[in-house]
Amino acid sequence: MKDKTVFICQSCGAHSPKWMGRCHACGEWNTLVEEVEDEAPSGGISYAPTEPVLYKDIQDIPRQRLTVGIEDFNKVLGGGLVSGSLVLVGGEPGIGKSTLLLQVARDMAAGEATVLYVSGEESLEQIKLRGDRLGVRDGRLFLLAETNLERILAQAERLAPNILIVDSIQTVFSAKMTSGPGTISQVREAANQIFRYAKNRQVPTFLVGHITKDGTLAGPKSLEHIVDVVLLFEGERDHSHRVLRAMKNRFGPVSELAVFEMTAAGLQPILNPSAFFLRERPREEVGSAVVCTVKGTRPLLAEIQALVSSTLFTGNPRRMTIGLDHYRTAMLLALVEKKAGYSFAGEDIYLNVAGGISIDEPAVDLGVVMAVVSSLKNVPLPQDMAFFGEVGLSGEIRSVNQPLVRIKEAHSLGFGTVLLPAGNLAALDKNDLPAIQCVGAKTVRQALDHIF
Repeated sequence: MKDKTVFICQSCGAHSPKWMGRCHACGEWNTLVEEVEDEAPSGGISYAPTEPVLYKDIQDIPRQRLTVGIEDFNKVLGGGLVSGSLVLVGGEPGIGKSTLLLQVARDMAAGEATVLYVSGEESLEQIKLRGDRLGVRDGRLFLLAETNLERILAQAERLAPNILIVDSIQTVFSAKMTSGPGTISQVREAANQIFRYAKNRQVPTFLVGHITKDGTLAGPKSLEHIVDVVLLFEGERDHSHRVLRAMKNRFGPVSELAVFEMTAAGLQPILNPSAFFLRERPREEVGSAVVCTVKGTRPLLAEIQALVSSTLFTGNPRRMTIGLDHYRTAMLLALVEKKAGYSFAGEDIYLNVAGGISIDEPAVDLGVVMAVVSSLKNVPLPQDMAFFGEVGLSGEIRSVNQPLVRIKEAHSLGFGTVLLPAGNLAALDKNDLPAIQCVGAKTVRQALDHIF
C-alpha cells in the first residue's frame, strides 16, 4: 500500500494536498515540505487509566528547585530550576545560547550533579574548546554528540542524569518517522518524547531552539505549549550585552530579566545594568534624557537619544526609531505638536535607546517627549534629572506602577531630581522617599514649562 503524503508548511504547520510555492495560510514562500501523513505512532510509556479527583482532596506537593550557579538565571526561572521541568531557550544563531547552557552545566557539575549535554550541531572537540575557555574542570559533566532521539533517550536512561541539555531540538530526529530533521513533525515528536522522559524521571531538561527570520521560535506552535518555560536570549551583535527574559513560565513570573556581558571568559552577569547602560552618557548634550523603566522586578535606567534636524525632503520628513515602538513614538510626536505647540513639519526625527536595548513600556513616554523637544530647541536637559510617566492622548501624564522602585534606582545612581506623574507623587509616602527631589506634573505642557 502506497503511503499517503501531505505537504506541511514549516512556518505555520498548515496542510496542503499538493505542493504550492506559497503557503495559503501564512503567505510564506517555499515553506511546504512533503511528509508522510500516516507515520508510525511514537513509542513511549503506557499510562494506566486515571480517575478524576475532587479538588479539595488534592494534596499540595512542594516543588523542589535546583539552584543554578548564575543568580540572575535563577530569578528568570522564578527562583531556580524545578524538578521535571522542560525549559526551551531560544535565540538567534551565535547569540550565546550554547555558551550560557555550558556555563550552567559547568556550575551544576561542579556541585556534584550529573549533567548530560547532548549536542547535535557541534563535535565533542568543539564543545571541549569552548569548555576550556569557560573554565570547565572536574565534575560529572558528560558530553554526547548525537541526533537520533532513541539513542539520546537510551543514554539518558542508562546515565540517569540530574540535568539534561539538548542542543538543539531542531537537529534531533526519530527513526520511527520518515520526515527529515527540523520538520514540524520531527520537532513535535522529539519534544513530546523528551517531555515524557523529563516528567517521568523528574529530570530538569533544557532544549535549545532556533529563531526564524521574523523573530519567532522555529518549529510548530505546539512546541511552546508543550514546554514549561520559554526563555528568549537576545541582544545585538554589535554590543557586548545579552538579555535573558521569560516569555512563558509555569512556575514563576514572566516579567523577570537578566542582563549579561559577553566576554572572552563567557557570559558575565551585569549586577548593575543601569550603570552599565549609562556609563558612556555624554554630559550637557541636547536630546539626551534618562528614563526609569522596570523589567519585571528590576528597575533599569536607560538613555533616550533624540536628533531633530531640518529635512532635505520637504513634505516628507523621516521618522526613525531604534529600541522604541515606532507607532507609539509617532503618536507622541503628534501629541506634542497638538498640545504643546511645537512643529515638526520640516524636521527629520531620529530616536535611539543607547546601548542597543529595547523598551516597550509606556512609562518612558515622558522621557521621549523631553528628548525630542530638547533637540528641537537645542537646549540640554538637566544632567541630574530622570523621567518616567505615561502620556495620554489628551496630553495628561498618567501614573505608572512601582514609582518608588524607580525613584530609588535614580537616587542610587546619583540623580538629584525625578520628574514623574503628579498622581504617583501624591500617592507616595513622603517618609519612604530617598533624599531626592521629586517633581510632579499633570500634563505634558506643565512638564515642558518646568524644564524649558
